[in-house]
Parts: sequence; C-alpha cells; structure tokens
Amino acid sequence: MEYDAAVVGSGPNGLAAAITLAQKGLSVIVIEAKDTVGGGTRTSELTLPGFLHDICSAIHPIGAASPFFRSLKLEDYGLQWIYPPVSLAHPLEDGSAVLLENNIEKTVASLGADGRTYTKIMTPILKDWEGTIDDLLRPLSLPRYPVPFINFGKYAFRSTYGLANSLFEGERAKALFAGLGAHSIMPLEARFTASFSMMLGLLGHAVGWPVAKGGSQRIADTMSSYFISLGGHIQTGTYMKSLDDLPKARAILLDITPRQLEAIAGKEIAAKHLTRYRRFKYGPGVFKMDWALDHPIPWKASECLSTASVHLGGTMDEIAEAEDKVSRGKHPENPFVILAQQSLFDQTRAPDGKHTAWGYCHVPNSSTVDMSGYIEAQIERFAPGFHDCIIARHSMSPSDLENYNPNYIGGDIAGGVQDFWQVFARPALRFSDPYAVPLKGIYLCSSSTPPGGGVHGMCGHYAAKSALRTIFGFKNE
Repeated sequence: MEYDAAVVGSGPNGLAAAITLAQKGLSVIVIEAKDTVGGGTRTSELTLPGFLHDICSAIHPIGAASPFFRSLKLEDYGLQWIYPPVSLAHPLEDGSAVLLENNIEKTVASLGADGRTYTKIMTPILKDWEGTIDDLLRPLSLPRYPVPFINFGKYAFRSTYGLANSLFEGERAKALFAGLGAHSIMPLEARFTASFSMMLGLLGHAVGWPVAKGGSQRIADTMSSYFISLGGHIQTGTYMKSLDDLPKARAILLDITPRQLEAIAGKEIAAKHLTRYRRFKYGPGVFKMDWALDHPIPWKASECLSTASVHLGGTMDEIAEAEDKVSRGKHPENPFVILAQQSLFDQTRAPDGKHTAWGYCHVPNSSTVDMSGYIEAQIERFAPGFHDCIIARHSMSPSDLENYNPNYIGGDIAGGVQDFWQVFARPALRFSDPYAVPLKGIYLCSSSTPPGGGVHGMCGHYAAKSALRTIFGFKNE
C-alpha cells in the first residue's frame, strides 16, 4: 500500500507525529520493530508474575503538562493519571525529608529559612506556568509568552550548583534543587542544569508528578487507540534496516537518533551533512533496577510514603560529586538514585499486599559495571531494612537498555546530551528546520530533536508540523 506518511518507531514521539498527521486526514502507518508499541513507555512483568514494572519511564510530570498530550484528551481513551499527595521526597541523613509538595506553601514549610526565597522565585513562574511550559517545549524561537519566559530565564541558564549556592543558605533547599537538576544527566556545575531544577520544581506545583494507572504502557496504548480512531495503521514486529524497507509514502518520519539515521540512510546523505550528524554527542547511560517487594520500603522519613518519587543522594555536594564522577567516566560509590514506588498508589502494579519499586543511577556511557549493590546500599542508607523487603530483583545495564530500545545509545535515555548548545542545536547545528533530514521527505522526530528528552510527544508533534508545511502544503502549521 501507499501512504501519505510512514512513521518508524512507536514511542511517544513517533505516535505523536503519526497522530498530528492523521488529524489532518492523511493516511499514516506506524512501523514498530518490537511486538508491542511503546518505546520508552512499556510495562512488563520483569521480576515475577503479577508484578508490573515500567521498563523505562515511570513518573510523568512533563507528560501531564505537555501541551500536545493535553490537547488529545487521552483520558477518553483510557489513560488515567494518578497523583500522589506529594510530588517528590528527598530524604536526608538526619531522618527527615524535603518535600516538593503540590503547592508552594506546603513546600516552603520543609525549607526552613530558605522558604521565603523559594516563594519569591517560583511564584511568578507558577502564575503563568502553561505559557512557560509551552515555550520550553518548542524548537528554538522567540517566546510566545515573553514575561513568564523571562521570569524563568533569569534563573534557568545558570548551573544548578551555582544557583542553589547563591539563593539558599540551608542544605534542605540546596538538596532539593540538586536532585531536580540531576535529571539533566550532567554535572551540576554545568550551565543550563538549573533549567531542569526550575522546570521540574514548577511542574511539581503546577500539575504534580503522576504515574499512569496500570503502567506507563497505558500512555502508548491510549495514544495508539486514538491514532487508530483517526484511521491510522500500526504494524509491529517489523525492523527497518534501510529506507528501501519502508512502504511508499510522501513523508517518512523517523523516531530514531542520528547514529541510527546514518545506518539507515547514510549512503544517501551528503558527506557534509553526515559530518554534522556525527558530531552529535550522546550522554551518560543509566543502570536500572526493578524490585518485587513483600511490603512497602521502610523509610526512616515516613513522609516518603506520601509520594511515588524519591531522590536518594543526600546533600547537594554529595549529588554533585556523584554526577561529576559520571561525567568524567567514573562510577560513584554513592550514586544519585531516582526511585519510584508506584504500587503505593496504583494497586494494579502488584498482587494484594505486595509492592514494586523502580530505580536507576547514572553511569558512564556504555558502562559494563554492575551498580546493583551500590544502588541498593543507597536505598538501605535511607530505608534500613530495605533488603528484607525484596522478593525478587531485575537489573538492566546500559547495553541491556540499548538492546531493548536502540534509541538508548550506550544507555543514554535522553536521546543525546542535553547541554546548553545541544538543546538548541539538536540533532545538528543548522539554521534551517531542525527536523528535516537533507533528503526530500525525510524527518527525524525523536528526542534527539527539539525540545529533547522526556515523555511529552512534542518532538514528534513539531516534526509532523514541519512535514505538514513542507510536503503537504498546510501553511499555517
């Protein structure tokens, strides 16, 4: 068959691209190498029967805030967000925890003397959060909402470490900002990491940090259902090795990274353009674990049981040291661990009375070091007796993750380094359309394109809008 458009890859960005095209009445097929759709939003029984574990993404503040996702009303197709009472907990050595609450006032209560400063910087941004998020999740352009964007930008272009030290006096606020900034998967001293601290903190107040009921797979499943309702087609179990393997289509959208693009289409791309794509930098990988648990994690800080999301790393200096080691190709003995405990709020994740946990730490790209002992020791540090909860465990190294999803080059789950330059110049430094490949009708729509990593679908959405303008003549896109 011939189609108006073919999309390779059924992660959130691939499905977003397909939906955006199908909404215009175009015939669209999605082609997926695995037997199920999902990409980074799959769920599986990784440990024992009845225990559902998110294979990659688990907590979805950006998904809940995504302008594209919100426009789809996926709730009508079965997606149900579950919002824990607290967005995030960051336990400390003294047995207490800093809480990112769903409103600023409650958050300030756990920050002590730094609460007033936190209120001063976050309140103006929260007031116009939708405009701020809309501008942040777009390719580089003049902001549509300049006032909130300027309020955000006053802090966002700095390093997390520098900003926290200049704003806060106490360790509690610094630790909170450090954990948020570490989601950048860069050294906390790196410029632009503060944007992650600010955005994730903002989302904690604006929409919360929800989980998808039944697992992250439900995000992909509901997007697929909506796409099919538009007349779209999905073909699974089909691995594409070259452009010749694709059905005839006027536009091809590839939810892949620049390295995979070269493998599929390198012979057809001019050398000067290939050189630009080869400069694309991939970041550190992750070592990821899942646990089947006999009972909830016994946190020293009981407040941690009020959230699905926990940051483990101690003080800002400890987290900064761990992330700096990773950036220098070393493995921290006390890694920063991002942990999720979805089953506390979603009873579908485990058998009655049992629980699941999910966690990972950053490691050098393509690392072969088993970090499971270090991760579990960090959890045990803040939850003595954690080992006694474990019924079964499952781990995934960077190579395991890449085998699961070829977009995770060396275990890089963000689709490439998200430093200051590469956020604005991904996938290559070009002054034209960042999604268009220098081959007629070919586009990249993965997280290696603006606005970068995260389950939000905006990369695919904007890539599809580019194709609508340049191939199909929809001038107002």
